[in-house]
This record gives sequence, structure tokens and C-alpha cells, in this order.
Amino acid sequence: MRTDPFTDTWQFLIGQQPDQLALGVFGYVLLALFWALLVGSAVLAAINWRADPAQRTMADLWTWVARTMMGAMWFQGALWKLPFPQSPGFFHWTGQIAEHAAFGWHRALASEVMLPLLPLFQAVAFFGEMAFAISLMLGLAVRLSSLLAIGFVVQLWLGLYLVSFEWPWLFWFMIFTLGWFIVHRAGRSLGLDALLLRGNRLPPALARWHALAS
Repeated sequence: MRTDPFTDTWQFLIGQQPDQLALGVFGYVLLALFWALLVGSAVLAAINWRADPAQRTMADLWTWVARTMMGAMWFQGALWKLPFPQSPGFFHWTGQIAEHAAFGWHRALASEVMLPLLPLFQAVAFFGEMAFAISLMLGLAVRLSSLLAIGFVVQLWLGLYLVSFEWPWLFWFMIFTLGWFIVHRAGRSLGLDALLLRGNRLPPALARWHALAS
């Protein structure tokens, strides 16, 4: 049964959504992780705000809010990929790709590879989405994670292309937002990327990689 957005959000924050309750005790472990990421995001924003006057702008503040919210969305979306080895939700939507993808090769890939190897692809989807969530909420290597997330969303858009009740602009709004994070280096707005770059604490090789990924 659907609830209003405010009740739905509150239920997620206290671990009472169906996807969370279905996981038993592990659902509360994931809830604790979410709250740790949320608090960590706020602490990192406060540290940056205090240490770097250049980040004390409404643009940086809004970028932090948008990045954290997008990360929270990926975190919540990852939950229905559980439990392992096969969740009913992931089985259903992979089956939808096998029937409704835009291209025949994509439908064949889903039916002949993804469905037979569903536990593997489910694990990749879950840990991939959790990585996006952690990266965006903490502001770490945001350009790299946003680029990978765009690829993930494009696959969903094309995979569910012929599903009549899917609104294609939903996927494109996600792509536009993630692209904005890349262009504006969103992790450098009150995130861990800003902290690492300012502190210059990374070894040279890692620092060069982080400069590209952040």
C-alpha cells in the first residue's frame, strides 16, 4: 500500500519500509550504515565550511544537499537487490529487460546471460549502487562514481525502454544531475574530495588519481 512521501521517508529513516523489514536484523545494520553516512556527510560539510571560506557559498551548500540526496536515493534503491542470492524484485526487473529492452541484443543478453547468472549480476548491482551511495554522500571520487552511475542509468533506460509505465525522463533527469556533478566537481563542495585536496595527504600517485576522479 502506498503512503504519502513524508510517511514513506520517515519509515525509511527508522527502518520500517517493507524492503528493510524483509531483511530482519540485517536491515538494521544497513540502517546504521545509512545514518553513519548521513552524519559523516554533515560532519565533512561542517569541517570544510569552517576551514575553507571559499566553500561558504549557497552554491556549494546546495551542491552538497543535492549530492547527499542523490546518494541517499542510490542507497535506498540498492535495498531491493536483497536478499542474496536472488531477490524477487531483481528477478522481476531483469525479466522486464529480457522482454522490453530497446534492442534485441540487450534482450538476449538479459535472457541468456543475466537471468541464468542472476546471483552474480544481483551482487554487482547491489555493491555498485552502494558504492555510488557512499561516494556521493561522503563526496569521495564523485566525478568517477557519477560517470559510472550514468552508464548504469543508461543501461536501465534502454533495458526498460518498452515498458509503458516507465517515464523515460526519470532516467534522463538522473543523467543530467550526475553530469552536473561531474562538470562542477561536486565532491569539492563540502565533501571528502575537498578535504583530501586541501590537506594534500595522499601519496603522489594516489593524489594524481584522486585529482582526476574528484
